[in-house]
Amino acid sequence: MQAFTTLTGIAAPMPAANVDTDKIIPARFLKSISRSGFGKHLFANMRFNPDGSENPDFVLNKEPYRKAEVLIAYENFGCGSSREHAPWALLDFGIRCVIAPDFADIFNNNCFKNGVLPVRLPREVCEQLMEDARLGGNARITVDLEREVVVRPSGEEIPFKIDPLRRHLMLNGLDDIGQTMQHGASIDSFEAKQQAAQPWLHG
Repeated sequence: MQAFTTLTGIAAPMPAANVDTDKIIPARFLKSISRSGFGKHLFANMRFNPDGSENPDFVLNKEPYRKAEVLIAYENFGCGSSREHAPWALLDFGIRCVIAPDFADIFNNNCFKNGVLPVRLPREVCEQLMEDARLGGNARITVDLEREVVVRPSGEEIPFKIDPLRRHLMLNGLDDIGQTMQHGASIDSFEAKQQAAQPWLHG
């Protein structure tokens, strides 16, 4: 998993609440357990018309938001079914951080496991950040996980809090497997002792 330390990038405003996982990645695209390839289907029902052409009114089809790395939305982002493909699609598109007043619990957990940082900020702050984002490509937002601040284009710093363990894992790029592998030496030592004590279990 790619570490998340400090990100400065274009933010896309999505002034909508209750954006569910079927909007993020529609069920018809859940045909693979590979984490790559889902970005082209991100928000497919909103990004594309029935004939497959782009919807010119959708934010991620506009410049400069085609290259957005931050998404700003309203309450209950990621509600609905518990598909891990939702953060996969965001990450594959290039979005590494979602800022919203709150997130559905399972989506929130899946984000941390896949390197997407969910940042909770009050609605009124999200509205301010959306106004910043609407200024375009020159109004970049910085998300500093080490210092736990979002920096507006004006330089104003807005603090946020992340669970200390999750913050450590994100800063060091550790998913569940990476976290386990930190204890590799202890695991190897236990297995060697167990094999010596009970060799019949190891063929």
